[in-house]
Amino acid sequence: MPPRLDALRFPAHLSRGRRYAEAPHPYRNPFQRDRDRIVHARAFRRLEDKTQVFTAGLSDHFRNRLTHTIEVAQIARTAAAALGLNEDLTEALALAHDIGHPPFAHAGEAELDRQMRRCGERFDHNLHALRIVERFEQRYARFPGLNLTFEVREGMAKHSRDPLPGEEPALEEYLPGLRPPLEAQLIDVADEIAYNTADLDDGYSARFFDLETLAAGVPDYARLREEILRELPEAPERVHFQEALRRLIDQLVSGLIEGAQEASLAAGVRDVEEVRGHPARLARFAPEAAGLSAALKQFLHLHVYNSPALVEERGRAAGLIAGLFELFLERPDRLPPAYLEETARRPVCHVVRDYIAGMTDGFLRRTHNELLGGVSG
Repeated sequence: MPPRLDALRFPAHLSRGRRYAEAPHPYRNPFQRDRDRIVHARAFRRLEDKTQVFTAGLSDHFRNRLTHTIEVAQIARTAAAALGLNEDLTEALALAHDIGHPPFAHAGEAELDRQMRRCGERFDHNLHALRIVERFEQRYARFPGLNLTFEVREGMAKHSRDPLPGEEPALEEYLPGLRPPLEAQLIDVADEIAYNTADLDDGYSARFFDLETLAAGVPDYARLREEILRELPEAPERVHFQEALRRLIDQLVSGLIEGAQEASLAAGVRDVEEVRGHPARLARFAPEAAGLSAALKQFLHLHVYNSPALVEERGRAAGLIAGLFELFLERPDRLPPAYLEETARRPVCHVVRDYIAGMTDGFLRRTHNELLGGVSG
């Protein structure tokens, strides 16, 4: 295996700091403090009642947005440790990466985006995450928000993509046109590993497919299945599946570590600033793991995400959000008092967006039932 990437580790003492100056903590570095502030945030706790793929009530064992976040943090921190990167920065970024997601997963985000287009704007969960940590969380007397370090906020701003200069005014301070540190780059790939394997696990538990269909669609799984059947012929099917799933995760994480090492060495980057200036991201899968990830995505889209049951569920969720958005837009007086007061200072569209985006699935259903009635599912 190629050497570690210790020279590309982001040192905590080189942080650009916080928006509001604070005295250093006696035994926690800045990124450890960021991690703790995220964990104690109300928005983080609300992830427990936000859909990952399967809505609450179908099973006690399916992932929600919070358990998904924990799995991403575990994978990302493991990879960071193997690569010699900053584990504390990686963990803080992983824990914050989905904090801006609205209720009902990507269906909720798509519907909020559709509603905001009526106002000539868009909805983006990364921008909403920044609003949460900059303004909406009110836990400290000396500053608004969580006052996170620049590097954590930058990683949140660049989750999934690197904005270009002039593309988004709200992101201009976060070095558009440059790559984030390698720790932030790890999060996107760790996220991909976590949702591909978790959604496979939950989809199998929900009986959306059988293992013969999975073997036909994902060659790496078919190979592992044959190995496990030879090794453990007496084990039940569900144990065979879990053993294969564990090996798939290991293959993907190992592929991320190998891919990041090879790409960084091939690029010749020597420090964090050269990582920033490189024209492409360096945290990526090695070719074999990239093929496995692509096969898993294709299988999941065909057999899980586009299944009639989930398509119907997404339609119901979008309808709930659309109904509440329309109501609050026409009748701002139906908003809670604090949000109604905000409409005197900010566009109603923005206030409604922020109120709905902060809801959990359960609270949105209850609010819809109270104000409009007729909630089903």
